[in-house]
Amino acid sequence: MTQTRLHLTTGRIDAARIFAAFEAAFEEDGFPIAVLEVDEARDIQEISLYADGDIDEAEQRMHAVLEELSLPLTIGREAVPEVDWVALSLEGLKPVRAGRFFVHGAHDRQKRRSGDLAVEIEAGLAFGTGHHGTTAGCLEVLEEVARRERPRNALDLGTGSAVLAIALAKFSHIPVLATDIDPVATRVAADNVRLNGVSALVETATAPGFHHPVFSARGPFDLIVANILAKPLMRLAPQMARHLTPRGSIVLSGILERQRNAVLAAYAGQKFRHVRTLEREGWVTLHLKR
Repeated sequence: MTQTRLHLTTGRIDAARIFAAFEAAFEEDGFPIAVLEVDEARDIQEISLYADGDIDEAEQRMHAVLEELSLPLTIGREAVPEVDWVALSLEGLKPVRAGRFFVHGAHDRQKRRSGDLAVEIEAGLAFGTGHHGTTAGCLEVLEEVARRERPRNALDLGTGSAVLAIALAKFSHIPVLATDIDPVATRVAADNVRLNGVSALVETATAPGFHHPVFSARGPFDLIVANILAKPLMRLAPQMARHLTPRGSIVLSGILERQRNAVLAAYAGQKFRHVRTLEREGWVTLHLKR
């Protein structure tokens, strides 16, 4: 069976925005999406989406996403044989440093340095390898918050590949609940937790919402991190407040710069105060406190 590679080129910042938007738009289709650095000096990156079935429809949907982002780019096509694009894209990922954290795949273990808090991630079908601006931003803010506030109990909501939960467990040596609505993501997260040797600290669970009993059993939490999307984060503001300790912190990401004020307003209504905004690659990470 053959697939069609639909591809386009742009700069690094727009590539990150497009990659995230394509992931959201094609999540239910399961089409592999990859970003490749073509020319570092000229800031050229190529985004590829591998589709089968109705290719014209897939391309039209890509154009609709680009139009929403105000990025009128040309999309090319290439027929390719079907291969394991997830594994292939992971092999091409460069390791990422964010504060003391070093996020890498198995192929970059030899690049770990003394003093690194290394997090080895095989993302599989789950979001979050550390390479996206939202994940890297969360890691940077989490290190600062954990060092200053010394939380005793944490929640990684929408954990994806569990990179944030693993990082917290390694940095703070505290219990972390890592939940996702997708059972595939939860399985990938559990595999990564075992791979990183933090099974005694990180519990993974498939939980579609805060009504799941695992939250009341494990909460309230001193620290909640949620790297999902702006609209779900705004809807979750009241539940976040109920499951956080009175002086606890939340770290939120998956938020475009233009969505920042709307998210802050939703949480101000729940008596959260804004501590810090970190901007990275067109996205923001927010630190808020009760």
